[in-house]
Amino acid sequence: MTTLINQNPVIYETADSNRAWRDDDNDNEDSLDAIDAQEVFDLIRSISDPEHPLSLEQLNVTQRDHIQVSDKDNHILVEFTPTIPHCSMATLIGLCIRVRLLRCLPSRFKVDISVRKGTHQSENAVNKQLNDKERVAAALENAHLLEVVNQCLATATSGGVVAGVGKGPANTK
Repeated sequence: MTTLINQNPVIYETADSNRAWRDDDNDNEDSLDAIDAQEVFDLIRSISDPEHPLSLEQLNVTQRDHIQVSDKDNHILVEFTPTIPHCSMATLIGLCIRVRLLRCLPSRFKVDISVRKGTHQSENAVNKQLNDKERVAAALENAHLLEVVNQCLATATSGGVVAGVGKGPANTK
């Protein structure tokens, strides 16, 4: 039996997305669709935590206010907060966020993923790994690691709540 790193995570209430999705019937491949922080948040909020059957939003790992998008400069910065300062899953969580955005966003965007300053004891090392193309590519060549990433991303379309976990009152330990 494996021991959980964070055995009693705080579970937060999730919000419904109020995004009005555009009608794609008139797609023009030459036009650039504007991307905003809410759209990026909606893409990553329902990624499953690798350790718990909860979404990153439910664990307050991802927040809309910690995403910066410069559509004009084709740059996105996503900062996330591990549930505990010594979380050994931080790099895996960041990798899941990166892969989700690589798969969903136009290739014109440079995406930076980082641990929020002061929230992890090894934030510099984690940030270096998450933003090094060669390290990310090598990680994704590992079949087992890619399988874990894909399992975390399997819930990434369920509207901010991991399938099978209700939206009732949040647990507070």
